[in-house]
Amino acid sequence: MDTVKKFDLMQKIVRELEDFQHSQQALIQKIGKIEVDNIELGDRKLEQDLPDMHQRVAENLDTISEILAYFAEKTDNFGNKNNVDALKEQQAIEALK
Repeated sequence: MDTVKKFDLMQKIVRELEDFQHSQQALIQKIGKIEVDNIELGDRKLEQDLPDMHQRVAENLDTISEILAYFAEKTDNFGNKNNVDALKEQQAIEALK
């Protein structure tokens, strides 16, 4: 795999991780809303299970955030080390010929 393609794939993974992170944040918010609604309703099953679900999703979010930070930095370092911007410019110039 050439350098530009590898960098583009790395950037795609970063975007997917960001999307995954946002999805987990939305899940936490939805679980929280259900927990609040259940305060009024008082369903025992929801009272028992929702806090555990909330905790697991929060732990997943922490893990995703760590992976995202690591991989975003790795991607930036790869791009800088390999001067990907210049390689992309060169490819654009060659495509015009």
